[in-house]
Amino acid sequence: MIRSTKFHLNPFILFGLDFFYRQKPVPEKKFISFRVRVFLAQVYLAFTMNFFPWLTTIVVLPIFAGSLIFFLPHRGNKVIRWYTIGISLLELLLTTYAFCYHFQPDDPLVQLAEDYKWINFFDFHWRLGIDGLSIGPILLTGFITTLATLAAWPVTRDSRLFHFLMLAMYSGQIGSFSSRDLLLFFIMWELELIPVYLLLAMWGGKKRLYSATKFILYTAGGSIFLLMGVLGIGLYGSNEPTLNWETLVNQSYPLALEIILYIGFFIAFAVKLPIIPLHTWLPDTHGEAHYSTCMLLAGILLKMGAYGLVRINMELLPHAHSIFSPWLMIIGTIQIIYAASTSPGQRNLKKRIAYSSVSHMGFIIIGISSITDTGLNGAILQIISHGFIGAALFFLAGTSYDRIRLVYLDEMGGIAIPMPKIFTLFSSFSMASLALPGMSGFIAELIVFFGLITSQKYLLMPKILITFGMAIGMILTPIYSLSMSRQMFYGYKFFNIPNSSFFDSGPRELFVSISMFLPVIGIGIYPDFVLSLSVEKVEAILSNYFYR
Repeated sequence: MIRSTKFHLNPFILFGLDFFYRQKPVPEKKFISFRVRVFLAQVYLAFTMNFFPWLTTIVVLPIFAGSLIFFLPHRGNKVIRWYTIGISLLELLLTTYAFCYHFQPDDPLVQLAEDYKWINFFDFHWRLGIDGLSIGPILLTGFITTLATLAAWPVTRDSRLFHFLMLAMYSGQIGSFSSRDLLLFFIMWELELIPVYLLLAMWGGKKRLYSATKFILYTAGGSIFLLMGVLGIGLYGSNEPTLNWETLVNQSYPLALEIILYIGFFIAFAVKLPIIPLHTWLPDTHGEAHYSTCMLLAGILLKMGAYGLVRINMELLPHAHSIFSPWLMIIGTIQIIYAASTSPGQRNLKKRIAYSSVSHMGFIIIGISSITDTGLNGAILQIISHGFIGAALFFLAGTSYDRIRLVYLDEMGGIAIPMPKIFTLFSSFSMASLALPGMSGFIAELIVFFGLITSQKYLLMPKILITFGMAIGMILTPIYSLSMSRQMFYGYKFFNIPNSSFFDSGPRELFVSISMFLPVIGIGIYPDFVLSLSVEKVEAILSNYFYR
């Protein structure tokens, strides 16, 4: 962590100096100069001390600034694009600055905590805070959303509404990761559903209405279970609702009630993660959505389900999680094999990538259900790793579609010759997806594997069977990844078409792709950069709830 070593003046001292300076007959220019210095010192103190509402600013800024898009002058789409990119970049810089100067990775407690009373009628508070579990997904959200706004540059139809929805989704996702109140968590969870539905229904493909309807039915159905779980936890054992996360962490429940609550939350998060058999909305949604929306879905939206499993099911309901973890382990293994074996049968390029995402989510489930420091850290690392890899694959699939106007793999072929840059980038991310050593996917899956092997909860034979299932998935992954690359880039279909001209990746596509490729390589070479953020919080969760 970077900490400022400069001397901090007390703001009351500055006001005192200001008042004293006023009593002396000094030249007006000199007095104005002093006032400016006082103002700048006060601004400096606000940005370097912990009393500034960093998280509220970070959560509210995107949706507030996005609402101003409708008041921008009508001077074409370029103004709207640059405004949205500027807001996303400013949000990312604010988040990075706040976390670098005010977050301590070795402290498992909640940091940058804010608590404001919102609704007096039932004691509802605006509670925000971050710890080692939420800082990684928040930074990932800022990074992927900024690149997705740049990827959405070709969107010209109703661009004001499109970019507003992206910024509204930005606020909902960061609010979900930083909420310390269960009801606020539910509100933020719902806030990002409507933008996704509209982005899919208005800017999707030919079957966009079917996919959007299927998406909202699945996710809204899961939200009902989430709301029931929130109310059940909040209303248990007291006349007034208790929704404060810090209070609920120390709350104990009868085992039967804890199991019921666990099942309700699990269904809600299983839809979003997704976990089979509640996954069928994902391939249809990815197959029809614009690729900038797919980047947000694969990079961030799926990770909210995994975050909820750890934050609520694992941290608030530890006894039920200990009971259900063997079943989760089995489900995760089946999911890896099922999705990896289903992916090669998909003709649609984006649906094939979507099934690969479902397969990789199985490793996250296994890491969470291993109930070990190593396994849970591996699951968190897989969340970050797949956020970059999945978003990049959908971006490159979309840029390829922009050029050749084809989505079915059996109609493609020979694209590598006219578009060598896209071929190189797509092949690189395919290698990362199949866990090539030296890239983030390999180290994340390896740590999950070590977490399973070192778990004290499972006997030797179940470990061998789960490992065997994971190995089958790892064998199937190169099959569908390499066959996808072969069908797209090799052969002579496009090369032999007369009068065909395809332009290769431009500076914008190269910048977006390389920006996601560098973290994949960086995490693969030095994973401690990510693990150091979460290791203390993971140890606190497991030591406080499973080893006492």
